[in-house]
Amino acid sequence: MNGNGVPLHVPKNRVYLFVWLCLVGLTATTVAVAKLHLTNYAALAAIFIASTKSGLVLTFFMHLKEEPLILKVMLFLALFALTLIVLLTFSDVWFRYQ
Repeated sequence: MNGNGVPLHVPKNRVYLFVWLCLVGLTATTVAVAKLHLTNYAALAAIFIASTKSGLVLTFFMHLKEEPLILKVMLFLALFALTLIVLLTFSDVWFRYQ
C-alpha cells in the first residue's frame, strides 16, 4: 500500500521479461532496417520503431498504465505536438529538395 491506503499494483516478472524481449527484438529490427539502406524511408522507419520502443518503456517501466487519466491525456497532447512539429520539419525538407 502507498501512503494513501491504496494498494499498489506490482507487475509480474513475466511482463517485464516480455517487454524486455520486445525491446531487444525492436532493437534488432532497427539494426536490420539500417542495413537495408532504405534511402527515402530509413528515417521514417527508425522513428516509427523508436516510438514503439518508447511507448513500451513509458507504459510498463515507467508505470504509466497505472497513472490517472489526466496525466495520460497531457502526455498524449505533448507527444502529439512533438510529432506534428517533426512531421512538418520532415515535410519541409522532403519538398525542398524535390
